[in-house]
Amino acid sequence: MTPPEPGTLSPGTTSTWEDDAPAGGSASGGSASGERLEAARRLAEDGDLGGAAEILAGLVADDTGPDRAQAAVGLAVVLEERGDVEAARAAARTALATGHPEFAAQAACHLARGFEREGRVDQARAAWQAAVGSGNAAYVPHAHLALARLASGRGEGGEAELSLRAAIATGDAEVGSLAAQRLAELMLEEGRAEEAAEVLFAALSSPEAAETHRLRVLLGIVHLELACAEFTAAVEETDEADTAATALAIELLARTLPLRGRDEDAMHVWNYGLGHQDEELAHEVALRRDRGVEL
Repeated sequence: MTPPEPGTLSPGTTSTWEDDAPAGGSASGGSASGERLEAARRLAEDGDLGGAAEILAGLVADDTGPDRAQAAVGLAVVLEERGDVEAARAAARTALATGHPEFAAQAACHLARGFEREGRVDQARAAWQAAVGSGNAAYVPHAHLALARLASGRGEGGEAELSLRAAIATGDAEVGSLAAQRLAELMLEEGRAEEAAEVLFAALSSPEAAETHRLRVLLGIVHLELACAEFTAAVEETDEADTAATALAIELLARTLPLRGRDEDAMHVWNYGLGHQDEELAHEVALRRDRGVEL
């Protein structure tokens, strides 16, 4: 899942140079600069990237032009297609510096993606932060997700959590659902199953929740973790007067752990029960291992 692309250039496609600008911030179809943008778009779609770049560079050179930001984003895309990455980044930075509510955000995302492809994490993070700073609702949620991904890749769980919570807080249904899943997964990795359940319950409680089937599957996994924790506690609190309950807890724990990919741990649990010094308990565990579950 990524934010809207700043533009596509292959023949037969439509560029966002004409579609993505908010009202009052793009070239009007009848203006001279608007006509030049349209001419550049057609050239790019026809494969004449050089001709498109020439027109766009002229528009960018006009510091007072009404469509400078839009042209700069288009130029960045064209130049990158031509393989001139540094010139493309210079054009994107020009668009970013305009502070345009739409095209500065596009430029930030363009820069961030490029830096990520090259593994330049610090630069990518700065660019995604600029996208967040744009305040554009079409880009901010995705930028938070990207920042969470970068933080997670660097082992910065706390930063990842902050970014995921920020993504959820934007109110974007699709991004919020994905962020909730990733946050719950992060919490599970950190042994915070109860908190993961709270995150998922909150996501599912939203009437606009997206991908609810995935949220419910993950919630089921969280419940398995919680069940394992309760079964473990029951085993550790062995009641000598109730060997049946302890044996049942051992069996349920041993049978649930493989569902979480913990086969070796399950074997340890069985061995613990089978080798228990309480012979009655060990016998009960052996019976339960060799027959179906009896509650």
